[in-house]
Order: sequence, then C-alpha cells, then structure tokens
Amino acid sequence: MTKQHVVVIFPHPDDESFGASGTIAEFRSKGVPVTYLCGTRGEMGRNMGNPPFANRETLAQFRKKELADAAKELDIEVEYLGYRDKTLEFESREQVAKHLKRRISELGATTVITHYPGYAVHPDHDALGAAVVEAVRLMDSDQRPEILMHAITNNHEEDLGEPHIVHDITPYWDKKLAAIKAHLSQADGMMSLIKGQDQHAEQLERLKTERFYKYKFS
Repeated sequence: MTKQHVVVIFPHPDDESFGASGTIAEFRSKGVPVTYLCGTRGEMGRNMGNPPFANRETLAQFRKKELADAAKELDIEVEYLGYRDKTLEFESREQVAKHLKRRISELGATTVITHYPGYAVHPDHDALGAAVVEAVRLMDSDQRPEILMHAITNNHEEDLGEPHIVHDITPYWDKKLAAIKAHLSQADGMMSLIKGQDQHAEQLERLKTERFYKYKFS
C-alpha cells in the first residue's frame, strides 16, 4: 500500500483552519502525515484583532504565531512558500507551479488540498489554486496526487454541481474550533457566530461539513 501524505496548499495563515481543518484532523487521527504549504504570511490582511492588537508592521508576526498554534492543535507541519500577500496573482504561474511541483514531489504527496481556481473569492486563492493544478499537471501521470478543491463562491454549485466529497466533520469539530480560535486576529466573525449560535445555527452546521471537488485531468 502506498504510504499516504496529505499536502495542503493555501495562500494564508487561517485558510487551513477555516477551510479544511476537520478533514485534516481526520487524516491525522488515522496517522496520515499532513504538511501545510502556506503561500504567504498574510501580512496584508485587513483584520487586526477585535479590539485591534496588531498593525500593518506587526500583523505578519502575529499571524505566523497564530498559524504555529493552529498547527499544534492539528498536529501538522507548516512550511512557508515565501510569497507576498495579495501579490500571488501577479507572480509567474509557471514559476510558482515549478516551485510547487518540486515540493509536492519531495514530500511524496498522495493527496493535495487547495482552492478551486475561479471559485475561491480572493485573487490569492484563485492564483495559488491554479498554480497547484499546473504543478500536478507537469508531473508524470502515474505520479500525480489526487487534488481536492475547496470552492467558496455562492454560485459554485450552480456552475460545478454538487461537490464530489461532502464530509461531515462533526467528530472533529472541537479540533476545528480550536484551530480557528488560534487565529485570534482573524477569528472575530467566527466567534460572533459561536456566541450567537441560536441565531446562526444553520451557518454553524454548514461549518461542520467540508466539501471538496476532485480535479480531473482531461
């Protein structure tokens, strides 16, 4: 049996926790190693905590510490890819793809989790997701990992249909919540949902399901 290794590739500290931490927690519960390749330090984020405790100069330091804390909760490894926040769409896709291909191959990824380009709201999400697809396309077909793609836009099911994977992560909700809470500067909206859970029950229930599309090369 091929040894599994899950590689999560998103642009920002916190993307892993909001988008895939329940799935990550299940992989770890089964002993599957997970590495998060984080595209940027999230230094251009708008949220500075509530009440604010960071500023433009210090935000990256806080977010790096927050991701380390979330990674500890999820028991995963973290590597930074070294790109600048809010500039991924301007990077050469070919160069980013080659960078990603090298790391995906070196890590021996059997599954890659990323954003669905065009359906991921943020330009960084779309750009890095597209680079992931190109990176895996460049690999020999018998060496390619499975790609699971997280779509966020409101219209994604209209265009793409039902996700291939609809994953109830209720058994791992405590892990997901702890990981989200670790991102203190970014988690105010989530904490508001938790505090007002009676009014936001439907949204909370949706967070307990993680949905992914399987990318297929033609």
